[in-house]
Amino acid sequence: MSENTGWTEQDVPDQTGKVIIVTGGNSGIGYETVRILALRGAHVIVAARNAIKGDEAVNEILSEDPSANVETQPLDLADLSSIREFAGSFKERGIPLHTLINNAGIMAVPKGTTVDGFELQFGVNHLGHFALTGLLIESLVAQSGGRVVNVASNAHRQGRLNLYDLQSNHRYGRMRAYAQSKLANLVFTAELDRRLHRAGRTETLSVAAHPGMAHSNIGSNLNSESYFDRLFEKSLKALGPYFVQSTLSGAVPTLRAATDPSAAGGDYFGPSERMQTRGSAVKVQAKKAAYDVHDGRALWEQSVELTGIDFSDLNQS
Repeated sequence: MSENTGWTEQDVPDQTGKVIIVTGGNSGIGYETVRILALRGAHVIVAARNAIKGDEAVNEILSEDPSANVETQPLDLADLSSIREFAGSFKERGIPLHTLINNAGIMAVPKGTTVDGFELQFGVNHLGHFALTGLLIESLVAQSGGRVVNVASNAHRQGRLNLYDLQSNHRYGRMRAYAQSKLANLVFTAELDRRLHRAGRTETLSVAAHPGMAHSNIGSNLNSESYFDRLFEKSLKALGPYFVQSTLSGAVPTLRAATDPSAAGGDYFGPSERMQTRGSAVKVQAKKAAYDVHDGRALWEQSVELTGIDFSDLNQS
């Protein structure tokens, strides 16, 4: 198979011996990601805010394959103390970590704040995953071929990283804030890749993926709050039959980012057809702003300041 031949779920290689954490793995694209990885032999930890839904997801997978090694552990990405507790509990177990899939996300929610006072979408979609990655980076770099996968969105193309108002204090729009948080995922991916290289951790990969347009519950908060929201919602309804793919197909770019042995640091995977909305998973390009070195450094510095997580283990481990 050539480097950029499209993948389906059938192309995911055996994952026996791998330990993989998937945030938001109890539903939607995250669930399908967990299911396929578990069926391929990985030990998968579902990091879920809702413990009951996490258990339901695990039980559903076990009903399909009783030998699957899958479990759930509580994690609230809107609460730094929960993130610290999750990471601490995992590290206390003394087991390896091969892959962290930062999949969880919220979309187009009314303006709100996390437990720590961050704008909700930026706080959950970017800052929560930034903190989790920083707390687990020591475990990831300890494994040959460790990998961080950030799940972004094609909506990043409508995003602008406003470094002077990352938390939308002066102007808030549901989709505007979402698009910025998804662009932040990609800027973080590229900056983490640069820092891994500078630290000599070239075997550890920072990669990203997006699902295209897939059946998911992430957009359930869309309403007619703004012209942008209304336009986006109407577009989804009108174009859905032509562009939208199954939840499983939407998970394949993430699965490829997490398991493709030919992947390189900074790679970005998405659907191959119809403006990256559906199709087999291939390597794609984000918009130019996602790779901006100045923005990467500035976003990193502000994220460290806000979360208190400085990735010191990256250089010390």
